Amino acid sequence: MMGTVSCFFVFLPHDKSWKTPMLKMKTLNPIPNFNFCLSLKCHYSTSQQNQFTISYLVTNLGFSLETATRASKSVRFKTSEKPDTVIATFRNFGFSDSQISYVVSKAPDILTCNPYKRILPKFEFLFSKGASNSDVVEIVVRSPRILYASLDNRIIPTFEWVRRFFSSDDEVIQYLLKYRCFYGYDSVANNVKLLLDHGVTESNIRHLLLRSPSILSCYDLRKPMNRVKEMGSNDPSNVNVSKALLGIRSMTKSQVFVYKKWGWSDEMVLEAFRKRPVSMLSSEDKINKVMSFWVNELGWNSSALVKRVEIFSYSLENRIIPRGCVISYLISKGLIEKNVELSTPFAVSEKMFLEMYVQRFKEERHNLLKLYQEKMDGGKKIKENAEVSVSY
Repeated sequence: MMGTVSCFFVFLPHDKSWKTPMLKMKTLNPIPNFNFCLSLKCHYSTSQQNQFTISYLVTNLGFSLETATRASKSVRFKTSEKPDTVIATFRNFGFSDSQISYVVSKAPDILTCNPYKRILPKFEFLFSKGASNSDVVEIVVRSPRILYASLDNRIIPTFEWVRRFFSSDDEVIQYLLKYRCFYGYDSVANNVKLLLDHGVTESNIRHLLLRSPSILSCYDLRKPMNRVKEMGSNDPSNVNVSKALLGIRSMTKSQVFVYKKWGWSDEMVLEAFRKRPVSMLSSEDKINKVMSFWVNELGWNSSALVKRVEIFSYSLENRIIPRGCVISYLISKGLIEKNVELSTPFAVSEKMFLEMYVQRFKEERHNLLKLYQEKMDGGKKIKENAEVSVSY
């Protein structure tokens, strides 16, 4: 419709059937009409190109109309020559149609690239490091960002930094297959260098690579690293440094507020963090539930949890509540002292817990087992005289 209007307007002055006043309006003001015509013509051309792109994505890659329309905002082409070549390249390396569609949906402008310059050199580099055809397919599908990354400025340097912490190229390839690689980020090399400059050991960095690779691809580790030092983790050779970094990156102000709401001081929060940084990362809901049971139902002081902050990572239904009720019963009967280290019973294995806090009290053993079983989630059956070897 837009194109029809445009053409009709162009030829309008030559139509003898139109009255003279209309022709005079045209001749008296030619420049605005010409510009308007040009605008309509350009819009028509762009619309046509956009429609071709959308149609191609729907027909050749199985995109939905909505997905194709969204992708057409990032890439447009007038002919199928370039996208056909790119798709053929992917197929030659074993990519399935569904995998090609997924990769293009994440990196649509790949369809207009020169595959011999942008795609093949990256594949060849991975092959040179021992990757198989199927390995390359999986790496690209897991992280299409690699198609955006510069081979010389990002992919090769990142591979070399990661390689430093593994014994072979093959181990690095296996690592990239297991974890999302971070070739789409610029910060890996900078963050690894920062950690090494701060004295963090290679074993600690390897721990971060294996447990939380995303932390090494974050924008800047300088602030979290300084925060870890402020919170007392001054020994960079200690494995807790890597755990503390994970904790600092994940812990929110609202989580700290919840601990303090239940009576912890700033010093207590710092002490607990130094001991078990990762255990401090329970959800606010979990922290509140554990504290509520500990303080409101058992009547115990929340400060006892500072020494065993890992309790927050235990199951409330399968460990904390059943064991807490047994210990509370023993205290009420005078079988153990009230000033006992309350957190200790929660840290031992189930077998040891039953031996120390159930089986040894012969006169109360039946009642203790019954109480423990009732509180155990799902009514777990425990035989009175059987040895229980389950551990958490």
